[in-house]
Amino acid sequence: MHIALLHYAAPPIVGGVEAVIARQAKYLLKAGHQVTILTGRGKAWDERIPVHVCPLLDSRHPQILEVKRDLDRGHIPPEMDALVTTLQEWLESYLLQTDVLIAHNVATQHKNLPLTVALHRLITRGIPRRVILWHHDLAWTAERYQGELHPGWPWDLLRQAWPNTIQVVVSEARRLEWSQLCGLPREEIHVIPAGIEQVEFLGLSAITQELFERLSLASAMPILLCPVRITRRKNLEQALAIMAELHSLLPAARLIITGPPGAHNPENLNYYQSLLSLRDQLGIKNSAHFLAEYYPDGVSDLVIADLYRLADALLLTSREEGFGIPLLEAGISRLPIFCTGIAPLRAIAQEDAFYFTPETSSLDIAYAIKERLEGDPLYRVRCRVRLNFSWEVVYQRQIVPLLEGL
Repeated sequence: MHIALLHYAAPPIVGGVEAVIARQAKYLLKAGHQVTILTGRGKAWDERIPVHVCPLLDSRHPQILEVKRDLDRGHIPPEMDALVTTLQEWLESYLLQTDVLIAHNVATQHKNLPLTVALHRLITRGIPRRVILWHHDLAWTAERYQGELHPGWPWDLLRQAWPNTIQVVVSEARRLEWSQLCGLPREEIHVIPAGIEQVEFLGLSAITQELFERLSLASAMPILLCPVRITRRKNLEQALAIMAELHSLLPAARLIITGPPGAHNPENLNYYQSLLSLRDQLGIKNSAHFLAEYYPDGVSDLVIADLYRLADALLLTSREEGFGIPLLEAGISRLPIFCTGIAPLRAIAQEDAFYFTPETSSLDIAYAIKERLEGDPLYRVRCRVRLNFSWEVVYQRQIVPLLEGL
């Protein structure tokens, strides 16, 4: 389908709605749709997505601001009709070629009422045939705008459910507000939230992005990080045993062991192979990941720092350490620490880590990890975001069915 996205401004202009438009355009394009941006301010950020600019669509255009000053006082200025006609003709030239229009905020905000009126007139004429009105904000329910809104036309357009349109809001709270304002039953209003791009937001390097996809970390909960080389003193068989128990409690759990086999003892290669065999025996090949399988010489400090940002907890099962640099990194990265209670590690974390011994039951440790994380409100929010608010999830679960329903 040819889908047009309409708003006062578009990327690279910074703003919440502008960011949503960029993500929607990305995923619509990825799904094979032809995407066009109609806006008053902005420019092309992807050569595959045409951006058509009509300055009068901009809420900050001098003529629009001049008209708005009169409208805010309850007066309809004489130049209103000419602006509406100009905008209507410009929009029609593009919308006649459009299968679906997604208009953001234009139908519920008074930032550019000539645009609102022009769009309403086109929609009542059936141009385009399929329209989604995407409401982020509602002028009529915002206390700060009440002095700028008045009974009658054109302000009443902002509190009406326009005919022949699909209504979308960004939260349950907005759905209740919009239902009460426009009189539509709540079930006729779709709720589609904004999302987040984990990879972009966290600024992950190219290698980490590749690992993020390869290891299916987008929906992993929790992610345990074990940033060590593969040597016997790291006691990684215990880490695998803990992971096996945790996987039975939390099937989406992942363990990432970052290092290659230690470079100074040939026996470490045999130890590594024994760990791979143990992982298979425990049935956690898809849950416990050795980065040495993909990067035999190890990964950079930059990638390790990325993994700390992705992880939910540090797991360190060492029988012996001279110091404990991973605890410093975990502290800076705000990760809870689960580690053996050897003296060098206790000296760093003191009373602020969960300690165990090599003989501690793996199931007990797994339960401790589960309880500690599930009792942490920050972890719970992070899980909800991963599960429900990545842009990939929002697009596949909610935008795709909406478009198919058209």
